[in-house]
Amino acid sequence: MQLTIIGTGYVGLITGTCFAEMGHTVTCLDIDQNKIDNLNIGSIPIYEPGLEEMIKRNMIGKRLFFTSNYAEAIAFGQVCFIAVPTPSRDDGSCDTSYVCSAARQVGIHMKEPVTIVNKSTVPVGTASQVRSIVQSELDNRKSSLSFEVASNPEFLKEGAAIQDCLKPDRIIIGANNAKTAQLMRDLYSPFMVNYDKIIIMDICSAEMTKYAANAMLATRISFMNEIAEICKRVGANVNEVRKGIGSDSRIGYSFLYPGIGYGGSCFPKDIRALICKAKEVDCQSQLLDAVDAVNIRQKKVLGHKMVQYFSARGGINDKTIAIWGLSFKPDTDDMREAPSLVLIEDLLNLGAKLKLFDPIAMPNARQLLKDHPNLTWCKDELDAAKGADAIALLTEWKQFRFVDFHPIRAFMNGAAFFDGRNQYKPHEMKAKGFDYIAIGIPDQLKEV
Repeated sequence: MQLTIIGTGYVGLITGTCFAEMGHTVTCLDIDQNKIDNLNIGSIPIYEPGLEEMIKRNMIGKRLFFTSNYAEAIAFGQVCFIAVPTPSRDDGSCDTSYVCSAARQVGIHMKEPVTIVNKSTVPVGTASQVRSIVQSELDNRKSSLSFEVASNPEFLKEGAAIQDCLKPDRIIIGANNAKTAQLMRDLYSPFMVNYDKIIIMDICSAEMTKYAANAMLATRISFMNEIAEICKRVGANVNEVRKGIGSDSRIGYSFLYPGIGYGGSCFPKDIRALICKAKEVDCQSQLLDAVDAVNIRQKKVLGHKMVQYFSARGGINDKTIAIWGLSFKPDTDDMREAPSLVLIEDLLNLGAKLKLFDPIAMPNARQLLKDHPNLTWCKDELDAAKGADAIALLTEWKQFRFVDFHPIRAFMNGAAFFDGRNQYKPHEMKAKGFDYIAIGIPDQLKEV
């Protein structure tokens, strides 16, 4: 099939590339000419394992193209995916203006019947809005061209998005007629070699499924972070509690890891958008409100632990803290809503000196963090640890799993290790000479 993808952000670029990998011919459109120019010479705007190689392979195979020309792109595709940003407004609601703009351009430029598919995460009712906009533009042109609108929400995990796209758990299709549903089945047939992964439903339910899925996962994270705080105060170990409850088949182990809060482009934005949608239809959202509030609080937990620790050691002002990991999760350079940004701001306001390192996300972090005399960018984790009074692990990159701590401890001024991801074994860290402080487990401190 010939496909058009509007938007070459995270979702659009990965979706388009994976469709090309499965044999479809794909044109990806973006209004950012610089981004398109870079993509056409093989420069990829995001980091995702395996993506760069796949893009280059499909460009060579003449299955993947990039353009900024709306007329060219819309005329190309039998199916047109809208995969543009849907950021939060100041009140937390979802801004669908980019989706509406894309729909308007489809209506202006379409020359043949087309199926328009919302891939962006959008509130319930957006497909109807898209339909109205496209029809309005066709009416302005006095055109009788037919079109259909469908919903196909994405469920990509950053850092594992290629695998998620090529071998999905499920493919949700919102379609209001059998013809559109069958077209989407045909489109996704290369993804269903082993078993049928497609779930067909009405469009409103498909739009809601995306929000409900992210809300459930975010709820599990906030729940475990709240349990972790109770564990800490009563002397229990949340790591053991996690194993105990995860072994229950009704619960399972996924998304039960406590930490310093969720970030990224999806969970924070989608929870707030769902809260706003609930208010819009006069529905209380007490649980979702609490999930968001717990997450906001959790991003400050590690900073509070640092202040408490250093209060008996001359205060945190002028202390040097090494920060290991900046992206909101490993295997991505995404800094959106990253917990590290909250901690860094709080520590700078308290007068701490910070030495920052991340294997991938440093360029994006530099764009977000203003120049500050107390910020130092480091070449690796050892460089960051040199002269530090404490280390804070914020992102559980694989290279941090088996660090040789002997030279690191020797190069440090202090002995504190704040583990925001419960990556290490407490008693082993204490044996290596650290004061080890993590999330939801008893502190392992030497005698003061």
